[in-house]
Amino acid sequence: MLPHDKRLTGFARYFRKNMTPEEKKIWYEFFKRFPVAVKRQHNIDRYIVDFYIPKYKIAVEIDGKQHTSMRAATEDHERDRALADRKIRVIRCSNRGIRESFSSVCDWILHEIGLSWNDLLPIPVNNASNQSKG
Repeated sequence: MLPHDKRLTGFARYFRKNMTPEEKKIWYEFFKRFPVAVKRQHNIDRYIVDFYIPKYKIAVEIDGKQHTSMRAATEDHERDRALADRKIRVIRCSNRGIRESFSSVCDWILHEIGLSWNDLLPIPVNNASNQSKG
């Protein structure tokens, strides 16, 4: 089990309940179909990662405009290094990529993990209505 800062648990819970439209899309249309566990807004060490795939030790970060500043880039680099020290690889995707080229983003993530679309489960019927809400 990875160490985590218990003070961040409430924030992680809040972020799970208040995902961005892009996070909802990739969660309901992609990660929910994974044949292995995917955790969303997962607390690792002193960070909360958007999505974490424990089997592959991969964190997937969905970056919005706030990640384009020099300060944010520096913080992201430090965060990625800290996670790499725990043998966790970070894959970064942009909100824009999810909105404009969703299948390409998904293809890239699958390629990085070593899975294909054929490995994914069908979209759960009860989540189809959730997709239209986000």
